[in-house]
Amino acid sequence: MKTVFYIVRKEFKQIFRNRGMLPIIFVMPMIQLLVLSNAATYEIKNITLGVVDHDRTSTSRALVNHFAASSYFKLQPHFEATNAAQTAMQEGNVSVVLEIPRNFERAIGKEQQAALGVTIDAIDGAAAGVEQVYITQIIQRFDRDLQRNTPWKLSTLKPVETIETIPLFWYNETLNYKTFMVPGILVLLVTMIGLFLSGMNIVREKELGTLEQINVTPIKKSQFIVGKLFPFWILGLVVLSIGLIIARWVFQVPILGSLLTLYLFTTIYLLVVLGIGLLISNFTETQQQAMFIAWFFAVVFILMSGLFTPIESMPQWAQYLTYLNPVKYFVEVMRMVLLKGASMVDILPQLGKTFAYAVVVNGLATWSYRKTQ
Repeated sequence: MKTVFYIVRKEFKQIFRNRGMLPIIFVMPMIQLLVLSNAATYEIKNITLGVVDHDRTSTSRALVNHFAASSYFKLQPHFEATNAAQTAMQEGNVSVVLEIPRNFERAIGKEQQAALGVTIDAIDGAAAGVEQVYITQIIQRFDRDLQRNTPWKLSTLKPVETIETIPLFWYNETLNYKTFMVPGILVLLVTMIGLFLSGMNIVREKELGTLEQINVTPIKKSQFIVGKLFPFWILGLVVLSIGLIIARWVFQVPILGSLLTLYLFTTIYLLVVLGIGLLISNFTETQQQAMFIAWFFAVVFILMSGLFTPIESMPQWAQYLTYLNPVKYFVEVMRMVLLKGASMVDILPQLGKTFAYAVVVNGLATWSYRKTQ
C-alpha cells in the first residue's frame, strides 16, 4: 500500500508541475461546458423566409404578417418572381420560400379553401422537418383567425367543435434544451479527460525512457497500474464536481436525484474509461499514436451514445452496437439522476453493465501490460 501511495504522490507532482497541463485539465473542460451548452441546440430559430406574393391582397398580407410575428422566422424582402426566390435559396440566402398564388383571397371566399406553395431547403433533413411543423402551425392559426373574422362565413352552418389538448411536460417543463444538453456534455468532458490523460500518460513514460527504469524496480504490476490511474480517477471526479456546480448555478439544471448515487456510478464509469486508456497505451509507442486511437474511440462512443441523436432513431444494427458503448450508460444515468430523480434501484441495469465492462476492460489492460525485469 505504501508503494502505491508513493507512485500516486509522484503522479500528482508530475501533473501539478506541468503548468501547461493544468489549464487543459481544469480550465478547458469548463470553457467547453459553457460554450457547447449554449451552442449545441435542437431549437430552430431565425429561419430566413422569402415570400412571393402574387395575390397582393389584405388576406395575403395577413398571412405574411402571421409569419413575421413568429419568433422562429426572419422575413426577407419580398421577391417579385418565383425564379428569383429559388435563386436566393440556391445561394443560401433563404431557407423557406412561401408562394401565395393569384386569386388567393377569392378562392378562400368562394371555395372556403386555397392552395399555398411552400419550398423548404432540405439539405438538413431534421431541420427541414421542424420548419415544416412551424409552417403548418402558423397556417393553421391563420386559418382559424380567418374563419372567425371573415364576413362570408355562413351563419347557418353549425360551428365545428374542436378537441383541445392540454400537454403536460414532465422533467423539463420549460422545454429548455440546455436542461437536456448540459448533463450529456458533462459526460463528454469527464470521458475525454479520463480517456486522453490515461491513454497518453504511460506512453509519455515510454517516450522519456522512465518506464524502463520503473520496470526494473521491484514494484508489482498491479501496484504500478493502480498508482498511475488513481490520480486521473480523482481528477475525473473533480471535473464532474466543478461541472455540476456550473450546471446548477449557471444553467439552472435541476438536481433532483442523489449526488451519492451519481458519484457512485461515476467512480465505476471512470474505471472503464481509464482501463480503455491503459489498454490503448499498452499497444502504442508514442503520444501521437495514443491520441489518434483514443480520439477514434471517443468519437464513436459519443456519436452512438444518444447525446446528440436518439438511439431509437438509429438503424437496428447500430442500436445493438450501443450495448457495447459505456458512454451510453453514463448519459442515461446522468439524465435520470439529475432530471428524473432516479434512485440506485432505477439505475441498477446501467450500473451492472458498467461494472462488468470495467472488470473486462481492466482485466484485459492488466493482462496486456508487460513488465520486464
